Amino acid sequence: MMGYYEDGSWEIGEWALMLAMMVLFWGLLVAAVVWIVRSSDRGETGGDRALSVTASAREVLSERFTRGEIDEEEFLRRRELLHRIPGPSR
Repeated sequence: MMGYYEDGSWEIGEWALMLAMMVLFWGLLVAAVVWIVRSSDRGETGGDRALSVTASAREVLSERFTRGEIDEEEFLRRRELLHRIPGPSR
């Protein structure tokens, strides 16, 4: 039989091929899991985290102004700072 010794054992090349295929299989499996986790971590809209953080900051600022925790001058100053950060338009 080709590729086998008389006692039925494999040649070194076949062991190397089997090892390479096993490493390839597990590498692809790990890469797929990492890709799935990272793609599901983007949120409901699939947008960038920076955009959602900026939108959240704008909402918090508006709520603080509405509750009277900050005055109009402070609100306008902070809103101007937030407009410099890229994010969804409001």
